Amino acid sequence: MVQLNGKVVTEVGTKINPQKDIIKVRGKAIHVQDYIYVMFHKPKSVVTTMNDPQDRRTVADYLESLPTKVFPVGRLDWNSEGLLLFTNDGDFANQVMHPKNDIPKTYEVKIEGSPDPEKLKKLLLGVTIVGGKVRARSLEKLRRSDTKHTWYRITITQGVNRQIRQMFSKLGYDVLKLQRVAIGSLMLGNLEKGDYRLLTREQVAKVFDDPDKTTQKTRQKSFKRITKSTKKS
Repeated sequence: MVQLNGKVVTEVGTKINPQKDIIKVRGKAIHVQDYIYVMFHKPKSVVTTMNDPQDRRTVADYLESLPTKVFPVGRLDWNSEGLLLFTNDGDFANQVMHPKNDIPKTYEVKIEGSPDPEKLKKLLLGVTIVGGKVRARSLEKLRRSDTKHTWYRITITQGVNRQIRQMFSKLGYDVLKLQRVAIGSLMLGNLEKGDYRLLTREQVAKVFDDPDKTTQKTRQKSFKRITKSTKKS
């Protein structure tokens, strides 16, 4: 039933060049689509779905000019913003989302007030939320903090729903702003809200590149950073 350049295909796993080869199934030519990978800066108040029955703005509204259909790899909730990946490559999406791969995702978080260092250490050691016990792999106070609000950069590898918001809630703090700034070593950078960028193979590979593979050392550094930055403030 399947022909490659006029010859019947008999070997499973036969590789093709989608730019040159002609594929026919039951005599009908088919178009073999290349995989594409997209980095998108999701704004706040946008749903991470390709359609919405409540007629809210969705991420699909920003991707209409893409040459092919894609789907989101993971999600960000309504009130969160930042880096989202899209693709038509199912294997890639599964690798990114599968828990066993422990792909780090980094966020910048704004809260009201300044938690005690001992409380913050609980996030590194682990807290129990709806969905199970979770922990931050690293946590660092950012310099943009002021007397009323504190900013943190936090990295996690789990993917529990609303995980970071739940983690800070366990300490008694509501998250006022949450932005994902990196997946693996792929950084959001200066991509404007609502804009997207097609990724090269080299950029896609950064998703699986762990910026700090020594988890225990990362946590130890975070303990020191939290204590040091809190003393200064």
